[in-house]
Amino acid sequence: MKALDFPLLADENVHPEVIEFLRDAGLDVESVSEQGQFGLPDAQVLQQATESGRVVLTHDSDFGGLALMGAQFIGIIYIRPGHIRTDFTMKTLDAVRDNAPEVTPPFILVAERTGDTVKIRVRQF
Repeated sequence: MKALDFPLLADENVHPEVIEFLRDAGLDVESVSEQGQFGLPDAQVLQQATESGRVVLTHDSDFGGLALMGAQFIGIIYIRPGHIRTDFTMKTLDAVRDNAPEVTPPFILVAERTGDTVKIRVRQF
């Protein structure tokens, strides 16, 4: 499967327009913010995603640190840079959907966009 084929749990730093964009594309996305769970520690978000069979979608690099420290997880999709413009993030996610390799859980996918170029790296655990 490709990373965006998994059900997703969007971290609170993912803009609502990005979440709607993904849903409009037919993806299964739940949102920490829509659940009213603001300010949760990253470890708790990762645990919630794992327990519900979801991959975390985030702009926060701290999730990778949790994975490296041995936290259980299905997957993490880390979009860089974050917090710019929603259209920038959406174009990055389009590139992930169109170009990302197949992954097997647990995995971390980092998508880093510079201008019109998106570099995708995957680490399998």
